[in-house]
Amino acid sequence: MTQPASPARPAEPKTAPASPPSALKTLRLDVRTLSLLGVLAALIVVGGITQPDSFLDTDNVQLILTQASVIGVVTVGMTFVIISGGIDLSVGAIVALASCWATTVATQEYGFIGILFTAVVVGVGCGLVNGVLIAYGGMVPFIATLAMLAAGRGLAEQITDGKTQVVTVDSVLKLGERDAYVLGIPPLVLVFAAVTIVGWLVLNRTTFGRRSVAVGGNAEAARLAGIDVRRQRLYLYLLSGLCCGIAAFLLIVLAGSGQNTNGNLYELDAIAAAIIGGTLLTGGRGTIVGSVLGVLIFTTITNIFALNNLQSDVQEIAKGAIIVAAVLVQRRTANTHS
Repeated sequence: MTQPASPARPAEPKTAPASPPSALKTLRLDVRTLSLLGVLAALIVVGGITQPDSFLDTDNVQLILTQASVIGVVTVGMTFVIISGGIDLSVGAIVALASCWATTVATQEYGFIGILFTAVVVGVGCGLVNGVLIAYGGMVPFIATLAMLAAGRGLAEQITDGKTQVVTVDSVLKLGERDAYVLGIPPLVLVFAAVTIVGWLVLNRTTFGRRSVAVGGNAEAARLAGIDVRRQRLYLYLLSGLCCGIAAFLLIVLAGSGQNTNGNLYELDAIAAAIIGGTLLTGGRGTIVGSVLGVLIFTTITNIFALNNLQSDVQEIAKGAIIVAAVLVQRRTANTHS
């Protein structure tokens, strides 16, 4: 006997394929980057109009880039921490402590390598303490890094006794001189560029970067996916400490000295630059390129204000307004795409 034919299934309605989330994300990042470039271009125009003889001068451009280098290196590390859902209020104090420790008479006896090694080790050591307290001690990042801020500043003042420690190592001082420039680019700017490139590659092309974003987006989901969240957070604060150590060495080269007031308000500048660049304070999203553009925008604003003899309090008010505007834009964007 022949089996009855099974009824034909109704054809499933065809739907247009949805746009890839990654493509939409890339589009939003490109728009944000172009917006930041537009703001930076507008500032350059303003500077050129208000101070045409001095702002666009080669020496002034080199000064802007050099000043951006120190806080820029700190901001790269801060961006990773914020992307992971954390915060580091101690970066300024770590820079101060590292610069003071690396410029003691005992350290300078070991020359260039001794100063560089000490600055980096002190930075990484402070990052290790922050990471252990937060990742394995269960402390809130705000509290742990605030404690490091206070301890770092106090220890820096104790080391220097409130005095400026002058660097006498010629090989360190020569890095800040014009003879050390490479094709007209100061060595500090080259270091900043190298840190930026490495940071971009790590965030966008490595498993470490993807894990950092995952932890910041949803720590519990990251844990269920097999990511060691505590170890990842420890590594991130170690990275932040490393960036602070490098920045401390750059600051020693730039200032030719170490003092306990170094790195003042660096934590606020780094956080502000990251926010301007599109890094979410809640974690899970951020870009190195955006953070670097944020640093350049703030440094350019400071330079324009200084050239026009505007008071520092006006600069701080302008920075505060920019930060508020950036956060409001972030909230509006988040609500639109939620």
